[in-house]
Amino acid sequence: MVGAAITRALSQRADVDLVCRTHAELDLTDQRKVRDFFATESIDEVYLAAARVGGIHANDTYPAEFLQQNLAIAANVVHEAWTHDVTRLLFLGSSCIYPRMAPQPIHESALLTGELESTNAAYAIAKIAGMKLCESYNRQYGVDYRSIMPTNLYGPGDNYHPENSHVIPALIRRFHEARADRNPTVAIWGSGTPMREFLYADDLARACMHVMGLSGEAYRAHSDPAGFFNIGTGSEVSIRELAGLIAKVVGYRGEIVFDATRPDGTPRKLLDCSAIAATGWSPLVGLEAGLHLAYRDALATGRLAVHVEAPQALENSV
Repeated sequence: MVGAAITRALSQRADVDLVCRTHAELDLTDQRKVRDFFATESIDEVYLAAARVGGIHANDTYPAEFLQQNLAIAANVVHEAWTHDVTRLLFLGSSCIYPRMAPQPIHESALLTGELESTNAAYAIAKIAGMKLCESYNRQYGVDYRSIMPTNLYGPGDNYHPENSHVIPALIRRFHEARADRNPTVAIWGSGTPMREFLYADDLARACMHVMGLSGEAYRAHSDPAGFFNIGTGSEVSIRELAGLIAKVVGYRGEIVFDATRPDGTPRKLLDCSAIAATGWSPLVGLEAGLHLAYRDALATGRLAVHVEAPQALENSV
């Protein structure tokens, strides 16, 4: 999803020749294959959006894969980029790098100041390591490897897997199927009280272009002392409110119930985005409009297995 959004943004620039590979074409956890890729291509800049990702269930169920694979991706790409004289790179982290009980909104300086959320600690540790790897190569070798920490993302090309997806695609799928099956109720994991921030994927892509377009002096001045930028909207919504909004977008009119025996995850996770805002970047797509766009894409691309007609309001909603 994120890589596709960045590709869309970069493809609009006349001065860019994109060099892309699918996962089937290039396994980034394989150091030899990554080395061969950089050796045969002439790469000037790297946007490292690839990762093993998933929602709370996937993170909690497969911690070994989430840690090992994401560590391997970061180590292989950063090191081979440096080995092959790539001086500019952007590493995408995740807001889960912050302590579970970090003061809200979360400033970049909160990194490594407390205990991580246990359900996604493995993924968070890998992302922290990737960010610190970039920082270390900058300090030791004088390259320009930058990092950003996006908030929760959604949009075109999202993963709608029934067990391993993030909260927005998971809820879209659940309400979509409930509407098709005429189910009177939909059960949601947790109490519904956790607060979350969501950013549309194409807004993140704009942020990537913006951060890489900053001069080295501007990047250091605004990202110091943390050395990276939070990327988010600065607003949040409860999971209960989000479920109601997605039900409205999908056209589901049944009852929504919450299973408090299931884990909630971090109670609140809002990013302080004042540093990136000071450089002139801000998001353009609001949550409800973005949800309509995401659902429209899921219907158009067949990512939802059960076919139903789009709600009539969807056509004129965006």
